[in-house]
Amino acid sequence: MPQTSRRFDPDVDDDSNGRMGFLDHLDELRIRLIRSAIAIGVGMCVSFAFVDRIGDFLLAPAIKALPPGDPIILTRLGEGFAFYLDVAFISGFILAAPFVMYQVWRFIAPALYADEKRFAVPFVVMTTLGAIGGAVFTHYVMFPATVGFLARFHSPTMKFMPRVEDTFDSYKMMLLGMVVVFQIPTLIFFLAKMRMVTARMLLRDFKYAILVSFIVAAVLTPSADPWNQTIYAAPMIGLYLVGIGIAWIVGPKKAQPRTDQLRLVFAAAMIDQARRGGAAKPHLRRV
Repeated sequence: MPQTSRRFDPDVDDDSNGRMGFLDHLDELRIRLIRSAIAIGVGMCVSFAFVDRIGDFLLAPAIKALPPGDPIILTRLGEGFAFYLDVAFISGFILAAPFVMYQVWRFIAPALYADEKRFAVPFVVMTTLGAIGGAVFTHYVMFPATVGFLARFHSPTMKFMPRVEDTFDSYKMMLLGMVVVFQIPTLIFFLAKMRMVTARMLLRDFKYAILVSFIVAAVLTPSADPWNQTIYAAPMIGLYLVGIGIAWIVGPKKAQPRTDQLRLVFAAAMIDQARRGGAAKPHLRRV
């Protein structure tokens, strides 16, 4: 069988020809975390200059669901400060997302083969776009629909007056979930490149993907109505379909030769086993 051209590239930030020990990995992880934290801190400092505008922008969908003139209330000391701190952190993380994703790539790069390291730019671009796409979908689709649905449950004896902390906690959970969900195309891209999945395999398991999407939506959604669960599940299903297209485009177009090689190896092993069995039979007769 021809030898594969994949090999480790020693031209990385590690020592001993691309091999790293356990302590070296811990030290590398520490360096990447420190650099990412510094980048997020710088992004937070920049965001603090516009924290009022950003906070009003993030709460706008919830305010629109309230009766005209009703604000979102603060009921605890320090609740407003915690809100602005969270706003600055989220904004700082989004600003630093390309650098953070690059640090993630540099951490996992030593474990990759030489021909896989060239995907550094696609990894950073796709993960960053996925994070931005998840944030945009949360802010303009998921969060307004959820708040609008829950705001309808009031009466003359019950006034809908959401707290800042509760409202923004729901926003953060939705945002985090959608940022992770929008990484599905990136994950499938690299799995297809490493020949771990194919478009045919993903299409065959599409029914299971739908089932898992609705199960996850039922767990994450704050309400049990089918409408909100569909809003949660729809992007998962849609991104899975996008991932099938990506796997079909970037996946290996000639997977048959590898299958033929495996069949030849299996056939050679069977022939060798039969030959050994045939050689042993005369010996058994003589005995």
